[in-house]
Amino acid sequence: MDWQSAIKGFQSYLKLEKSLSLNSIEAYSRDIDKLKQFAEIQLPVLNPNQFSLNDLRRFITWLNELGMIPSSQARILSGIKAFYKYLLMDDVISNDPSELLESPKIQRKLPDTLSYKEINQIIAAIDLSRPDGVRNKAILEMLYSCGLRVSELTDLKLSNLYLDIEFIKVVGKGNKERLVPIGSSAINALQQWLQHVRVHHPIKKGEEDIVFLNRRGTRLTRVFIFMVIKRLAESIGLKKKISPHTFRHSFATHLIEGGADLRAVQEMLGHESITTTEIYTHLDRDYLKSTIIQYHPRS
Repeated sequence: MDWQSAIKGFQSYLKLEKSLSLNSIEAYSRDIDKLKQFAEIQLPVLNPNQFSLNDLRRFITWLNELGMIPSSQARILSGIKAFYKYLLMDDVISNDPSELLESPKIQRKLPDTLSYKEINQIIAAIDLSRPDGVRNKAILEMLYSCGLRVSELTDLKLSNLYLDIEFIKVVGKGNKERLVPIGSSAINALQQWLQHVRVHHPIKKGEEDIVFLNRRGTRLTRVFIFMVIKRLAESIGLKKKISPHTFRHSFATHLIEGGADLRAVQEMLGHESITTTEIYTHLDRDYLKSTIIQYHPRS
């Protein structure tokens, strides 16, 4: 099987059988494209079904020599393993060469977070006299109140808002749906946008159910939201490097610091494994220290 046929089949498998989003499929495709580039440079006679474990180990060494950090190597390796799992299921290969391939050891990086005061300062910096300011306030309130991924926010639908019972339905990774509570501040900001600004927007065909729109009536991009947050952070002199995901990290951290159950936070974030959620328990060492002093019988 040649590379083009293998990659095309893999993409169809991810879309039809794994129900992954377009962004996830593109990410997996980039991983396999790196393996293809390696083959073209180092092993031009090999098709994907002819790779051995040693060939894949040479590929990881090649990535390392290019200066790729361990976390990026591990992510690419995850894509490679998924690719060979597909080839095995499709009877293209009889043995999976990636099965015994070890991931590079990586340190789990603690995500940057904002304090509650910093979040309030950023939101207060929004110019609410402008229509896009009303929208931007609703966006930031939603990111922080619901812990949404930025793609979940840009794809949020009016038909998935249940504001009367203070819940929204979110479509996350792998098209998995979850219900997330929404706080009163976010509801108020969202209603201001929907009832007083969005109703006056032109709406492009096919975008009628999308909550957040630009002035042309189409859904916002992830880059646009990143730029909105970057400009607001600069306007208040915030030195931290932040992104839309920082609000998600802050949402989780503040919940756990406040005593929220880890399983509940996992459910709200849409994490498949609680191990991913547990990273937030390591963020605030002062909080952990005070908790031990308060609750440990020997303290």
